[in-house]
Amino acid sequence: MNIKVITPEHVKSKLAQGAVLVDIRQPDEYRREHIGQSVLQPLDQIKQQGLPEAAKQASCVIFHCKSGMRTRNAADALAQCCGEKEAFILEKGLDGWKSAGFPTEINRSQPLELMRQVQIAAGSLALAGAVLGWLVSPTFYLLCAFVGLGLIIAGLTGFCGMARLLMVMPWNRQ
Repeated sequence: MNIKVITPEHVKSKLAQGAVLVDIRQPDEYRREHIGQSVLQPLDQIKQQGLPEAAKQASCVIFHCKSGMRTRNAADALAQCCGEKEAFILEKGLDGWKSAGFPTEINRSQPLELMRQVQIAAGSLALAGAVLGWLVSPTFYLLCAFVGLGLIIAGLTGFCGMARLLMVMPWNRQ
């Protein structure tokens, strides 16, 4: 089965006909902002457990992520879990939905997504190391090297120490 990509307008009409919209992002992303009618079922859970209950009952399922990239990359796995159901991917994901002028539910009291926090922290440390290395002492360039090494290790192993550290920060606790 091949999953087709459809426009936000087409998704809107499918939802009116009883389709179920499944958000495959992580819970921290969903809590920060999501499409009101969507049901959260992260991609790794879909691969392990299948579709969420609401989607099991529907004849049509539409998947989305933030930009559409994760959903398109997982299209084969998503198609497998749908069986004979009609399945689609929201074009450009949440970003496409917003670009079409459709509303989302935003909770600004929720912290930024964890990966964005990691990017901000890693970038800040690298920049601080470079500036301090230039202005104060070349020894501070080691901070840039340390951050770079951490990013390489995270990419190679899937373990990100900075993400683990940020997860236990007070603002990320539920």
